[in-house]
Amino acid sequence: MMRQYELVERVQKYKPDVNEALLNKAYVYAMQKHGLQKRASGDPYFSHPLEVAAILTDLHLDEATIAVALLHDTIEDTTATRDEIDELFGEEIGSLVEGLTKIKKIDLVSKKAKQAENLRKLLLAISDDLRVLLVKLADRLHNMRTLGVMRDDKRKRISEETMDIYAPLAGRMGMQEMREELEELAFRNINPEAWETVTKRLAELSVRNEGIIDKIESELGELLENGGLHGAVVKGRQKKAYSVFRKMQSKSLSFEQLSDVFGFRIIVPEVQDCYKALGMVHTRWRLVPGRFKDYISTPKQNGYRSLHTTIVGPARQRIELQIRTDWMNDVAELGIAAHSLYKDGQTAGDQPAREINAYSWLRQTIESLSEGDNAEEFLEHTKLELFQDQVFCFSPKGKLIALPRGATPIDFAYAVHTDIGDTCVGAKINGRIMPLVTRLNNGDEVEIIRSGVQVPPAAWEEIVVTGKARSAIRRATRMAIRKQYSGLGQRILERTFERAGKTFSRDLLKASLFRLGHKEVEDAIAAVGRGELSSIDVLHAVFPDYQDERVTVRQAADEGWVAMDSASGMIFKVPGQGDGASIPGSTMFRGLAPDLQVSFSPAGAVPGDRIVGILGDGKSLTIYPIQSPGLQEFDDENHRWIDVRWDLDETNKARFKARIEISALNEPGTLATVAQTIATTDVNISTLTMTRVATDFTEMTIDLEVWDLRQLNLLISRLKELECVATAKRLFR
Repeated sequence: MMRQYELVERVQKYKPDVNEALLNKAYVYAMQKHGLQKRASGDPYFSHPLEVAAILTDLHLDEATIAVALLHDTIEDTTATRDEIDELFGEEIGSLVEGLTKIKKIDLVSKKAKQAENLRKLLLAISDDLRVLLVKLADRLHNMRTLGVMRDDKRKRISEETMDIYAPLAGRMGMQEMREELEELAFRNINPEAWETVTKRLAELSVRNEGIIDKIESELGELLENGGLHGAVVKGRQKKAYSVFRKMQSKSLSFEQLSDVFGFRIIVPEVQDCYKALGMVHTRWRLVPGRFKDYISTPKQNGYRSLHTTIVGPARQRIELQIRTDWMNDVAELGIAAHSLYKDGQTAGDQPAREINAYSWLRQTIESLSEGDNAEEFLEHTKLELFQDQVFCFSPKGKLIALPRGATPIDFAYAVHTDIGDTCVGAKINGRIMPLVTRLNNGDEVEIIRSGVQVPPAAWEEIVVTGKARSAIRRATRMAIRKQYSGLGQRILERTFERAGKTFSRDLLKASLFRLGHKEVEDAIAAVGRGELSSIDVLHAVFPDYQDERVTVRQAADEGWVAMDSASGMIFKVPGQGDGASIPGSTMFRGLAPDLQVSFSPAGAVPGDRIVGILGDGKSLTIYPIQSPGLQEFDDENHRWIDVRWDLDETNKARFKARIEISALNEPGTLATVAQTIATTDVNISTLTMTRVATDFTEMTIDLEVWDLRQLNLLISRLKELECVATAKRLFR
């Protein structure tokens, strides 16, 4: 285990003015707090944070980050508290340590949900200071290096999480060396047979081609030297097992078909030297078509810059080449850790403008996080984007937009701005109007056609590939639904308050939101419209002293029952068996109007539906489910809306009318099968209409009598399972 002075010496090698007192204090504090704790391997637990700190010294990070590495498990696994760390080490280090502390003491429904919540917390902490990510990745790397003592199932679970999240996240931050090691370690545990096979084949290939890397390095170096590029360095290597395995899977190739197992890197002093070296190589050896990429003029989103090409080089061997400067090579290998701001104690807020673009993906991900997706959806979208290769497209004004491969113009629109995505109705790709489902390619110029009345369809969620677009579409859909229900809720509340002799006001409601469990006025009003919140409950929340007495007197079943609703000022009566009602299941209201007749809309309503009443000519009230399109006729007649609810007499149950539509095969026995299914579900057929809509299909409209919504939904589900039924749905008209 590394000694205290050894850690200080490692930091002093690249930072002579190191704050030794800080490192010594963190070393001693962490060692004391972890005390006699042991790892699964039996080693002292303190060896883990010490090794994490050592990994970060290899990245030449500042002493504050090294101190955080030493302390990163103290809040989670010892008696240490955030306040104590703040007092001893300062709020900056305390904040970083807390950002690395996993969520505890929270009731989560699944390991996936816990994983999602931890990722959310990590990314939010990273948004404050990216050093949190550096420590977390070093923490995961050391855990993967020492995973061998774990149970097989635990090793596989941790490795899958590493492959799903942490290795791609390291790649997105440009830390390729760390990504490759994480992938290699995870691959070994997830698919040990494949790892062993590929590793064995690579070893055989290395023996068979012994000396070929040295030969190619020599020829390339000689070519560059003779061309006047003095000081150019050529490095060759054989690809790692997981990189080879991934290419075999993605391109459906056997090991023998792989022709570019070797990769070479040419490192030159200046940017212009990169293009000069490229010209020399392409003049000497033949380029493999379609394999040249210029990431210097068009850097990747994580700041990666390099020229990529594949040539048929010496010995007719296919060779992958990367050409870059020393600085580009540091960024390619170390990513965000290569930037000076992590070596001199600056924070992410001090980052120069030229470096900001390297982290745009991270900021967009955190932006989608703050827009309200639940944790598991966020995890799904984050994984999706972590694994995507990129395409680079341009706006008509020349703005470069980086998107995942497979992205559509809709993704492009949302990447530019959420408002542009929400109002998108079409797109021009390279000057031609193209469908919105078109997949974009590198270099495409995309112009978005907009409309101010557009609302993004919910179906777009299945078309787009970016988490930002999916989040925005889902949010816009929620807002559209909320707006629809908000209008209904507003009318219901105005009517209820009016009947109670009060005046409804959004300002009054805003002051009472805490009693209703909602954060925004619109949410509470929409909840009333959906039937999730009673208008009477809202009235009581706004006016706590208001007395609302509803007295129900139940009598014998043959006499019915009566009730008085003080909010509406009506006394009403539900007829029993001896009460001669002209409409089955109707309700007779008696109160302000004599014998107020209640009936249902043509398609009916059933217990379980959210219902509203529409006053007629003063003697009638018609009950509608809120989904009924017939309610649109009364949008401008607020005075006719009555807030009603189901209040059933369990001793005198009745069936209620509902209407369904079935599209079924036109063949003998279909009607009998449908009727039998309806009968076995204890549902009665009132009327049935059949219409031939095609040679092979018949459309049936059936009026049913059911007990409640649960029974109706069960019937529709059973009908959909029939082989002779194509579709089955409820009608509200």
